[in-house]
Amino acid sequence: MERIENRKVRRDYSILETIEAGIALEGSEVKSIRAHRASLDGAYVEFSGTSAQLMNMHIEPYQPKNISESYDPKRPRPLLISKKELTTLAMEKKEKGLTIVPLSVYNKGRYIKVSLALVKGKKNYDKREALKKEAVRRDTGRTLKNR
Repeated sequence: MERIENRKVRRDYSILETIEAGIALEGSEVKSIRAHRASLDGAYVEFSGTSAQLMNMHIEPYQPKNISESYDPKRPRPLLISKKELTTLAMEKKEKGLTIVPLSVYNKGRYIKVSLALVKGKKNYDKREALKKEAVRRDTGRTLKNR
């Protein structure tokens, strides 16, 4: 299973909850994602009425010379989420001041899925502490391996 990851999320945010959702794409966008020609940097989920949209996800054209001039690589893409999940996410985002960001985009059979996370921003001192813990874990792993 090939994935397009958003690695900055785990560094900049504390992940509270994860959800899997479908995404509505055009045919050439599916081919581009399967060819790993997409980016999740700066992407987020926006709620409008009774739907959710993935904003700011960049998908390059599959065949740049064969694409229409009106193609927008960062267009809002509708997410396919059940109404129950949609209302709970919208309420948590509004009440607690949290953010919903994509963690990864991947194939699941013939479908393209998005792993979404309900996140809370980390402060700079939290980031430094996480880096220290990771360095200690890495060093202990090295010493145990060399014994």
